[in-house]
Amino acid sequence: MSLSAPATSRRVSSEFARSWLLVNTTRRDRLEDAQHSAADQIVLDIEDAVAPQHKPEARATVVRWLEREEAWVRINDHSTSFWSDDVDQLKGLPGLTGVMLAKTEFAEQVTETFDRLGGTTPVIGLIESALGIEESPRIASTRGTFRLAFGSGDYRRDTGASDNDLAMAYPRSRLVVASRLGRLPGPIDGPTLGSSRRLLSKRTMTAVGLGLTGKLCLDTAQAPTINKIVSPSSSETAWATEFLEDFDARGGTIRDGSDLPLLKRAQKVTRLSAVFNTDPNGRQSELQ
Repeated sequence: MSLSAPATSRRVSSEFARSWLLVNTTRRDRLEDAQHSAADQIVLDIEDAVAPQHKPEARATVVRWLEREEAWVRINDHSTSFWSDDVDQLKGLPGLTGVMLAKTEFAEQVTETFDRLGGTTPVIGLIESALGIEESPRIASTRGTFRLAFGSGDYRRDTGASDNDLAMAYPRSRLVVASRLGRLPGPIDGPTLGSSRRLLSKRTMTAVGLGLTGKLCLDTAQAPTINKIVSPSSSETAWATEFLEDFDARGGTIRDGSDLPLLKRAQKVTRLSAVFNTDPNGRQSELQ
């Protein structure tokens, strides 16, 4: 397969990335569309999106891509026969930003992946089962773990849970707490299926409300909506700016017990607004 699409630099670093676009590596059109999308990060998928008989071909496509472009790669889970070939062939490729380890259930799976890749490539633990949720605090705290992500579809299949917000609140919150304990950036939510922008907005707002800070997506059209909702709103940015100006004007004097939490919130909003290039007047970078 010839990969002729020109490179498009990602706008937001992996630490803060909001939209994570999973790309079927057997589809040339998807690869080219991904390069021109609004997604903060691209994740080339050689796991669920690829049938077993096509995995060697898909892996070879990814290797060629990463020789001149940058991306994350969702690799096969540690228990499969594909995992070893994935890490061995990806190791040292110049464009490999990191790997997303499918069906992560134990901390040792992340550490072994991290070590086999040379000890410098970040690993996102994709949590997709009840066992993974239970082990998530240990996974988040282990060497090599960069962020956690929620494989919500496989989690539902494993547990029989519904996809409604109430049923998904516990595993999502568990990943938020685990990420905090591991001193990681906020976790990445699972994808919302279908083309309904209203449902995507609702699910993304719910995830953000629980403390998740990113979301997987399967369609380039979903990225702008995710980016907008995860980013601080114009009113939040204006409030943070006003609060910090007032705080500085009074010489950093603490008036009551609410000031310190508000200060931390304002500092966080200001920092994220700078990362996402959002100003108090509601304008965002055209790149988003």
